[in-house]
Amino acid sequence: MGAGASRLVDDIGDRFPDNEHFFGLINFGNTCYCNSVLQALFFCQPFRERVLIHRQQQKSSKKESLLSCLCDLFYLITTQKRKVGKISPKKFITKLRKENESFDNFIQQDAQEFLNYLLNTIADTVQGGSKDSVSSKHESKHEVKDDADGGTKKPESTWVHELFQGTFTNETRCLNCETVSSKDEDFLDLSVDVENNTSITHCLRGFSSTETLRSEQKYYCEVCCSKQEAQKRMRIKKLPQILALHLKRFKYVGQIQRKLSYRVVFPFELRLFNTSDDAYNPEQLYDLVAVVVHCGISPNRGHYISLVKSHGLWLLFDDDTVERVDATQLEDFYGLNSDAQKNTETGYILFYQSRE
Repeated sequence: MGAGASRLVDDIGDRFPDNEHFFGLINFGNTCYCNSVLQALFFCQPFRERVLIHRQQQKSSKKESLLSCLCDLFYLITTQKRKVGKISPKKFITKLRKENESFDNFIQQDAQEFLNYLLNTIADTVQGGSKDSVSSKHESKHEVKDDADGGTKKPESTWVHELFQGTFTNETRCLNCETVSSKDEDFLDLSVDVENNTSITHCLRGFSSTETLRSEQKYYCEVCCSKQEAQKRMRIKKLPQILALHLKRFKYVGQIQRKLSYRVVFPFELRLFNTSDDAYNPEQLYDLVAVVVHCGISPNRGHYISLVKSHGLWLLFDDDTVERVDATQLEDFYGLNSDAQKNTETGYILFYQSRE
């Protein structure tokens, strides 16, 4: 057990309830991208509870899936006699590599791509289980199917969607006739662009900024029956219970993908201001519960750690090492004031949970 874990053991006594556990995950060759996301999800309490409930409901099933491996891992952590230690996620990693060739190697992967794949795969498995058959792993959660009347219908909603799925609406207003058309799109994680010396609020403002379509980009208006100049913007229509915010820190410059180590301040409390007029509960307040941090200067040669909040205290998970950190230390993961290419530790995926 590392020094960080030892320090955590020393102050476990009165600070954490007896049924809470803090276990690092062993790295199986550049699997920190996986470990960091799993720790963040484990400490998203509603998600952990649903995973354990699913295990209880499906414990008689002999079918092994990525979800069943995740259930077993979470159950293994929560039933340990010790409060702190390390556990091997080998069964989960083996299944992940078997199910998706993109992760079947010892190359560093993108944590956001893994998060998106994992949530979609779990949703597909739950949907398949409700029909007594396992869904194809290639089937997308957004795939629309024909119904009996010849129309279309969305796939069945699952507890994954109940927790993580939000909806944004893409509004386009014709500048000639003022007609507004809108198209809704669901998301499990929301990706936003980043700029230097800004904040999450600024990133969200950029996400919902108004863009004018003119010249070759003119919009075909169904009312005018011709192409017209128009304005478009995206706004949040349905707020998720758990908001996973992905900061787009990697971009291609020519043929090279580089990291944007910009300083982006993320608050402990967040209220989404860029909601649509018909959004339900637009004043919803969110609390920061976990941060997946990218360390390094490139996506393929970096390292991932996670910061999680448990019972009012913050913990840092670096693979199999666990230690307690002060809340003020989260400022160290905002990024750099200058765009210098340095080995930086920056917030990459932020998990906000809606306050009841």
